[in-house]
Amino acid sequence: MMMRTSFFGKVKTMRNSRVSWIASAIVCAFTLSAFAQTEPAKPAPAKEPVKAEPAKPATTVTTTTTTTVSTTAAIGKPAPDFKLNDVNGKTHSLADYKGKVVVLEWSNFECPVCARHAKSKTAEKTLAAYKDKGVVWLNIDSNFGSETKQDGIKKFNKDNGLTAAWVLDPSGATGKAYGAKTTPHVFVIDQKGNLAYMGAIDDDNKGDKGDKAKNYVKDAIDAVLKGSTVATATTEPYGCSVKYKG
Repeated sequence: MMMRTSFFGKVKTMRNSRVSWIASAIVCAFTLSAFAQTEPAKPAPAKEPVKAEPAKPATTVTTTTTTTVSTTAAIGKPAPDFKLNDVNGKTHSLADYKGKVVVLEWSNFECPVCARHAKSKTAEKTLAAYKDKGVVWLNIDSNFGSETKQDGIKKFNKDNGLTAAWVLDPSGATGKAYGAKTTPHVFVIDQKGNLAYMGAIDDDNKGDKGDKAKNYVKDAIDAVLKGSTVATATTEPYGCSVKYKG
């Protein structure tokens, strides 16, 4: 009897243990189900990506040499005075030629346009037309380093039979005062020292008109000698650029 009671006791204990295990499983399943139905936590909003600034292109620095031409010359106004030496050592000043018609031609013996006019004797022919009328023609060289090229200038003048004085302006001060831009660039000054014309020698910038070219300088001289205003007081010069110092 005792053995039977003990057996059933063990069975009952096992049954109670099994029921307890099942109950625990049910509770666990219920808990998991409830947890699954809970609204999941919302993830933190993603940060808006920072827009990268577009890469700036590398700055290219271009080094250029520029010369500011400070012009003081103006038609009808006193022409800027100067005091410069020529390739033969003689000093020339605009004041020295007061009472005469003065032609200033900015020149460069290495410029092909100046060479063309030299070979065609443009200045010489113009001066010949006003022999004994008090017309003076000066070549002015404002190109940087011109003072070191005097032998070349002398040879150029001799080879082309040029008689006009070749004045040196290595600092470029006189050229800038007149606003000389090219070689040639011509300025005609009347007997009172006022600027009457500035621009090109003629209208033959291509060099193909020959004797048919309109000589602006001659027309200006004619007007000045008559005491008249120059009809075409300014024209656009052509030729090589003046290579100023700096």
